[in-house]
Amino acid sequence: MYEVYADLHVHIGRSESGKPIKITAARSLNFANIAKECVNKKGIQIVGIIDCASPYVIEDIEKFLKTGEAYELEDGGIIYKDKVCILLGSEVETSEIGRNGKCGSAHNICFFPYLKNIKEFSKEMSTHIKNITLSTQRSNVSGYELIDIVEKHHGILIPAHVFTPYKSYYGNCTDRLENIFKEKYNKIFAIELGLSSDTELADRISELEDKTFVTNSDAHSLPKIAREYNKMLVENISFKEVIKALKNEDGRRVIENYGLDPKLGKYHRTYCDNCETSIETKEPVTECPKCGSKKVTFGVFDRIELIQDKPKSKSPKNRPPYIYQVPLQFIPGVGGKTIDKLLDNFETEMNILHKLSKDDIEAVVGEKVAKNIINAKEGKMSIHSGGGGVYGKVQVKK
Repeated sequence: MYEVYADLHVHIGRSESGKPIKITAARSLNFANIAKECVNKKGIQIVGIIDCASPYVIEDIEKFLKTGEAYELEDGGIIYKDKVCILLGSEVETSEIGRNGKCGSAHNICFFPYLKNIKEFSKEMSTHIKNITLSTQRSNVSGYELIDIVEKHHGILIPAHVFTPYKSYYGNCTDRLENIFKEKYNKIFAIELGLSSDTELADRISELEDKTFVTNSDAHSLPKIAREYNKMLVENISFKEVIKALKNEDGRRVIENYGLDPKLGKYHRTYCDNCETSIETKEPVTECPKCGSKKVTFGVFDRIELIQDKPKSKSPKNRPPYIYQVPLQFIPGVGGKTIDKLLDNFETEMNILHKLSKDDIEAVVGEKVAKNIINAKEGKMSIHSGGGGVYGKVQVKK
């Protein structure tokens, strides 16, 4: 077995013909470009593309397979240039009865082994979604109902960015996932943490003790692929092996989670929409202490503070480490030209982040930038918390 890097949440902005898929994602994000980015720049061996249920994307996949550079595996997934395995996924927004009886909604990422499976899933979901060509459209099914549809087509369901204030189970639907999935809760074997949370925060909720945590980018542009990712131990790169890793079967497993310090996430702390400031009080509040406004976006940290039922820092013994990873784009002084220069010399971001010394980096981009990169990798930085849809900011300590 060997170690691989996996990012299981990447969006498509437009189809090859320019048809809109994910409205808020970059036009350059299409199926072929994502595969090439993972091979040529990122160094990711497994990528989950989660807009593959769109008929426009299905057409692109069929054309992509005809190029001869990619093929479907017997164990599921599509291999491109024998270097990256693409998992065919769909992000589905479910309709839930939220807290206090109000209407809630949550995102789920669903993966399928073969193109034929996601084609059939797309056909069925088109009866539950008004426009199946667009990504992450609201469906008229609940998570409880969706998991049966996904399994019918041989897929898996992972609750997405489960703590964010919008479009997530803990964020605006429930205090416990088991209340949503009921007797089917044991069919959920992994959850996605999201950019504003980490292992330490998520492990304050006891019902998650036996669930695998995954850290994914939720990329809406090519450069943001692998801003969060997982290191997995697998026999090969395929759908079957990824499922085994998520289930901790036959020695396969997630061995490390790489993610942002949750303070960098867009929804880490409660945010006042009126005076546009993050509210970093010790206790969760529903009213801005600065201006008195009740128009606040509740933060992930504050939400977990309210619903936690375990002591802090009590993770299960087999929980893999969560390693704070600052993407190159977030580091002061590291712009697009600097990143291109580093990639020209060291091929992929995974090489830059995991294999290089300060001297290696300094020889290419100079002492100041090299010091910033190394300090960011070693956690020697200060962070201003994000909130209300605004990312946190990094300041590397001098």
